[in-house]
Amino acid sequence: MNKERLMKVLVAPVISEKATRLAETAGQVTFRVLSDATKQEVAKAVEMLFEVEVDRVQILNVKGKQKRHGQRLGKRQDWRKAYVRLKAGQDIDFGDAA
Repeated sequence: MNKERLMKVLVAPVISEKATRLAETAGQVTFRVLSDATKQEVAKAVEMLFEVEVDRVQILNVKGKQKRHGQRLGKRQDWRKAYVRLKAGQDIDFGDAA
């Protein structure tokens, strides 16, 4: 795994009510990742970019929703989400990023 690949694995953090609740209670942060990213790549990327220790990673595929545009049907893009559990005492704060 080279550094170029690791820099591209994390697409964006997922900021939602569920993600915020998980961050507060379980110490998990949620990221949108590349569609071909592996658990090992996500763990290494988080450790490299945020300088924290990762306990485990869970990855799931999110299916795009069917949407209607007038009379035409469309579909949003499928994407991949990663739940990253940090070791005890570790934290990532996205509030300072803006």
